Amino acid sequence: MIAETILYIVISVVVALALVLFMYGYKTKYTKRLRFLFGVLRFFTLLSLFLLLINPKFRSNTYTIEKPKLTVLVDNSSSVVELEKEQEVLGFVESLNANTDLNDKFDLSFYSFGSEFSEMDSLSFTDKKTNIHGALKTSNELFKNELAPTVLITDGNQTLGQDYEFLGNSYTNKVLPVIVGDSTAYVDLKIEQLNTNKYSFLKNQFPVEAVLVYSGETPVNRRFTISKSGASVFSQELSFTKENNTQTINLTLPATSVGLQRYYAQLLPLEEEKNKVNNGKAFAVEVIDQSTNVLVVSDILHPDMGTLKKAIESNEQRKVTFAKPSEAVDLLNDHQLIILYQPNRKFTSVYMAIERLKKNTWVFTGLETDWNFLNNVQDNFQKESTLESESVSGQLNPNYGSFAVEDVGFEDFPPLKTEFGDLNVLVPHEVVLQQSINGFTTGSPLFASLDNNGRRHAIWDAQGIWRWRAQSYLAQSNFQDFDDFIGRMVQYLASNKRRSRLEVTAETFYYNNNPLLISAQYFDQNFVFDNRAQLLISVTHKETEENYQFPMLLKNNYYEVDLNTLPAGDYSYMVSVKDENVARSGNFTLLDFNVEQQFLNADVTKLSRLATHTGGNVFFLNQGEGMINELLNDDSFRSIQKTEQKVVPLIDWKYLLALMVLTLSMEWFIRKYNGLI
Repeated sequence: MIAETILYIVISVVVALALVLFMYGYKTKYTKRLRFLFGVLRFFTLLSLFLLLINPKFRSNTYTIEKPKLTVLVDNSSSVVELEKEQEVLGFVESLNANTDLNDKFDLSFYSFGSEFSEMDSLSFTDKKTNIHGALKTSNELFKNELAPTVLITDGNQTLGQDYEFLGNSYTNKVLPVIVGDSTAYVDLKIEQLNTNKYSFLKNQFPVEAVLVYSGETPVNRRFTISKSGASVFSQELSFTKENNTQTINLTLPATSVGLQRYYAQLLPLEEEKNKVNNGKAFAVEVIDQSTNVLVVSDILHPDMGTLKKAIESNEQRKVTFAKPSEAVDLLNDHQLIILYQPNRKFTSVYMAIERLKKNTWVFTGLETDWNFLNNVQDNFQKESTLESESVSGQLNPNYGSFAVEDVGFEDFPPLKTEFGDLNVLVPHEVVLQQSINGFTTGSPLFASLDNNGRRHAIWDAQGIWRWRAQSYLAQSNFQDFDDFIGRMVQYLASNKRRSRLEVTAETFYYNNNPLLISAQYFDQNFVFDNRAQLLISVTHKETEENYQFPMLLKNNYYEVDLNTLPAGDYSYMVSVKDENVARSGNFTLLDFNVEQQFLNADVTKLSRLATHTGGNVFFLNQGEGMINELLNDDSFRSIQKTEQKVVPLIDWKYLLALMVLTLSMEWFIRKYNGLI
């Protein structure tokens, strides 16, 4: 309290005492005992009242001890089992958790990682991928502003994500890698990487690239083969030495028949090899007899056109061609979907030909669009031309039902540019994205699909979607989510196939180290998406006839199931709706490939570099005591005493009010008891 407040309190005491002396000490008729009693009670009442009026403020200090965090990241992938170190890892983690000295000095947090990062409950060592970069990045974001050294328990072999070695320069805390496995160099031949297309066209050649690696001291000669149904389709003798230990083979194979074509690539192993699993890899190519051809017609150059080409052609079944309006008429008949980018009067002949040929269209409008022309040349939608621009964003319509749409983060994307005004769609349609400005929907669609007279159309009323694809990459480190969104729209628009009440989407083959996703949409009799239905999928292994049943889970406007727990093989499936006589069936192949089986030992080099870049040290599992001692003896990891000061005004102290009520009540009862009231 300041001196002025103390002075006011002293004056309050004097005034309260003076008033009491005047009231009960001067010409009073009460007895001496009552005068004293009333005087004491009235003094405390008046003093409490004066103190409330002055309202002095008191400061209170609370002291807490905050221990440094110790983050323990544990590799939960199957490579730990392949190295036969799972029991040692479990024992080491338990020793950290049970160490009293370590828990006294640090606040321990345990996390596990494989393909995903999660708080550790138990360790199963069953994850099929290892994302060390993702685990370190997430940990760094969680404890960015805290003193939190990181213990990384892993073999250092990453199979998913960016290279974690280069994360060390931006990591704010020390990383102490604990290496699972050893650094012993074994003689090994392996297929490091095998690249091929997922699709090929009939009577074409498809490329195959194989990267083959040798680890050893003496020169060796081995044969690399690719076989199909047991018959060799490619063979080449290769030589490896210690210095020339990598060979890259590029070849093409013919696509001679439609359907799924399965191949097996093998680099014949050496007798002394410890790991022979990594000498072979199965792969497949689906041969199709035609592609989906998309024609983009535009009279201007814009980055959006490159974005559309990249997104559409991310699926090898689709091909994009660009044309000026003057060139497009002769090309329309060879394409299943026509994209019209910012039409103007030069598109007159194109629109006439589209109507004659009954082609499906996707119109993109923006600041260069001639709306007066567009309003007159078609009857699907209209917009008044204002020649004023505005920035708009998109909000996903969760009830959209024409095809499965997943939210790829639309509300976080930067705004697009469009001409000011409301877009009026004049035919039956569904809105995919609502137009919004500063988080509020305008009631006008940004993106809508139209199904009219047996033809499918779409309108996208904004320009600048290249920004969305770039933002999707910044958020996800890949373009896949955005490209899938565009691809699904193209797939829907390029087909006039009549919709059924149950639509199922599945691939013809999968690798068992990737998600095996099958999705479905179910509509009621009015073709409105039914989110209350119960969808089940029954999967049967064709060779063993073993049957599996799974429920399909609701996600936005579709149902989905991940079947990546199934063993490799050929399967048939049936998706059915509970209590409804509706079902769809199909087939898929699950190819066996476990990337976690490709490693013989730990990647000591990368883990050592990571430790060096972050100021930490590297340890092996059998050096756990040394790592614990280093943490305990490192004076840079100290507990911090934090002081929290609170300023509390006296008026918030309820006990003072209770004291006033008590003294006044006692005085009243005493007066009543003595007949003075």
